[in-house]
Amino acid sequence: MILSVRVDNFLVYSNEVELSLVADLRIKKFADNVYLKNGFGILKSACIYGANNSGKTCLVRAINSIRNVLLGIVAEVPHNIFREDNICSFGITFIEADRVFSYDFKYDSSIINGYKRGFIYECLKELTADKYKNISEKELFIRDVVNGVYRFNGNDELSGVLSLVSNDNILIYTINTEKYGMVEEYKSILRNFASNIAILDMNNIPIAKTISVLKNNEDIKEKTVELIKAADLDIDDYLFYKDGSKFAERGVSNEPEMPDPREAVLKLNVAIEDMFRLTSVHRGKSVQSLSFDSTGTKKIVAIASYIVDALKNGRTLIVDELDSSLHFKLTRAIVSLFNNELNVGAQLIFTAHDATLLDCKKLFRKDQIWFASKDREHEYLYSLADFTAKEDKIRSETDLFDKYNSGVLGAVPEPDMISILLADKEDGGE
Repeated sequence: MILSVRVDNFLVYSNEVELSLVADLRIKKFADNVYLKNGFGILKSACIYGANNSGKTCLVRAINSIRNVLLGIVAEVPHNIFREDNICSFGITFIEADRVFSYDFKYDSSIINGYKRGFIYECLKELTADKYKNISEKELFIRDVVNGVYRFNGNDELSGVLSLVSNDNILIYTINTEKYGMVEEYKSILRNFASNIAILDMNNIPIAKTISVLKNNEDIKEKTVELIKAADLDIDDYLFYKDGSKFAERGVSNEPEMPDPREAVLKLNVAIEDMFRLTSVHRGKSVQSLSFDSTGTKKIVAIASYIVDALKNGRTLIVDELDSSLHFKLTRAIVSLFNNELNVGAQLIFTAHDATLLDCKKLFRKDQIWFASKDREHEYLYSLADFTAKEDKIRSETDLFDKYNSGVLGAVPEPDMISILLADKEDGGE
């Protein structure tokens, strides 16, 4: 689970912002929305609101960049175009194997003698909390190329090696882990954490995972189908047929003609064929989901296995625009699954525009609602918990929809669309 994410000089962010999933334990309402572990309170879900191009998707992309780096997938890390600085900074605090860690790194895209400077800084720490909730940090290793600081706790030999490794990748991929067991331990921790993060864009969800579940994974297939059926009250069942004869048995007269896999790229053909074999049963009638089901139902089908997998296996699911094409009650139901007391390890972080989700009466704690905003100089990321009852008149019982819509909470676009028409009239338009 994620405790916090830090980003600086990345895409839209020209200054440092932080998303914190550490629960404010002074808030007693909705205690089930918090996972308690090793003295830390971790929010099971968080929602991020904001106008278009305010930084919501950028934050999701930042988490994806962190995930890719930890998994050894070194892609481009674009810095903010409005700053004369090529160094992007990232940090993430998380819980893995019942321990809490903080990992920070910096990536410099400057090119010197034809080579990028690459990863110029990284530091891994372990965090512990005492019975009074005081947090202490233990540095496990630091590699600071700019300032010439190289330390590996408990191993002087490794400390000397750190200055010699390549900047093309992070430490766990540039040192022989078979020779240095401590590096292998940290590599396992970082990779296991990253591999338990799934990141989705609701406007482009790969359906391959749900297909794989319906085909091969009996362990979570039943729950996935139950979720799909619950999301669309007209669906009696949801199936994947492995051969065409099954369609006729359930009332589908003709299976669509598919290209011969031998005449094209096999994997692409199989993927297309699998999509046509997804079948929903409406009122006892089997129909191809691809041609019959609504856009919202198709999105539920695509995301269903991710939700079930996260809840069952304690993974972190991050979704950009969760409310896209979904009924607001369905979005609330998905959030409630993660906030439920039965959830003891899964986490949901998502962006949204649907202001009806701004509900601290039945759904969220104040520290679970976040806002992304910006002006011409800076970008901002802040929590509803930053607004106080005394100064801002924001309480758990406050009608947040009205407050948000009126601009009290910020992060709301103010489009002056009518001026476009008026300007056209002034220019002599009809």
